[in-house]
Formats: sequence, C-alpha cells, structure tokens
Amino acid sequence: MRYEFSSEVTRWNSRDDNWYFAHVPPQESEEVRALPLPRRGFGSLRVRVTLGSTTWTTSIFPDRDGRYSLPLKREVRRREAIDPGDVIALAIDLLDLA
Repeated sequence: MRYEFSSEVTRWNSRDDNWYFAHVPPQESEEVRALPLPRRGFGSLRVRVTLGSTTWTTSIFPDRDGRYSLPLKREVRRREAIDPGDVIALAIDLLDLA
C-alpha cells in the first residue's frame, strides 16, 4: 500500500544529536493505524520511502499528536538538499502486508 504526501521537515533536539522528521498527515496516519499490520518496537511500522531520487527502507513511529513520524537520515537530507522547515514531497510503501 502506497501513500504520497507532502510534509514540513521538523527538527527534534535530543541530548546527543539532532533528529529530523517528516510527518504522515492525520488522515493517512489514521488509515495506517487501522490496518492489521505487525507492529515493531515503539509501535513502529516498516516502510520503503521515496524522496526525490532517493529510496530507502526505514520505519515510521506513532507520535503524541496521532500522526506517524518518519526519520530523515543525514545522508538523505544531504543528497536531497533538505533543511528544517522545507516542505518535501515523498511516498511511503508499507511493508509486511499480509
């Protein structure tokens, strides 16, 4: 199952590093949450992400506001010239579908 959407890139400052995220919109997050998919640690789900010319496998994580958050690796941000506050278009394919 594929979802295509745009998201603002946000930065979360942890104690030891900066983490950057895109966010699955509320409606799509609600649809994903309703699917009978195997959940992993922290309620995460495996996904394949396509952003510009870059595709990689990672996980999305439920966050406090009901959306899923997608971590953006440093290498991906560098390759695609992404900064905090940018609005990016991406696609996620849910893995582990029965």
